Amino acid sequence: MLNRKTIIQIAKARLKDARTLLSAKRFDGAVYLCGYAIELGLKSKICETLNWQGYPESRNEFENYRSFKTHDLDVLLHLSGVEAQIKKSFLAEWSAISQWNPEARYKPIGKVKPIDAKSMLTAAGKLLKQL
Repeated sequence: MLNRKTIIQIAKARLKDARTLLSAKRFDGAVYLCGYAIELGLKSKICETLNWQGYPESRNEFENYRSFKTHDLDVLLHLSGVEAQIKKSFLAEWSAISQWNPEARYKPIGKVKPIDAKSMLTAAGKLLKQL
């Protein structure tokens, strides 16, 4: 199991990494890490909601929780128990973040515009604070 405290630490570190990449004009990497930070934040919230000590990590741990083995932010938001609250109070931020796809790591470099990366970072920062 990946304990909740560690998940939060990693999420915050990835958001900090995204800020560094944005400053270095590495927009594609910044956007990717923003989505990853939110994925981790949602997994932490799922642990809190379900009163789990940690999030399943290995194949064996996921055996009875296959629906939780996903990178899909919309699914994770739904499982987190805070979907209505996030979509009510942070719809613009969620709309920006929900465009993220883990497969973006395979896209050609240079496709993300600076303004889009900055918007994603702002949205991710606000959402991570709520999770």
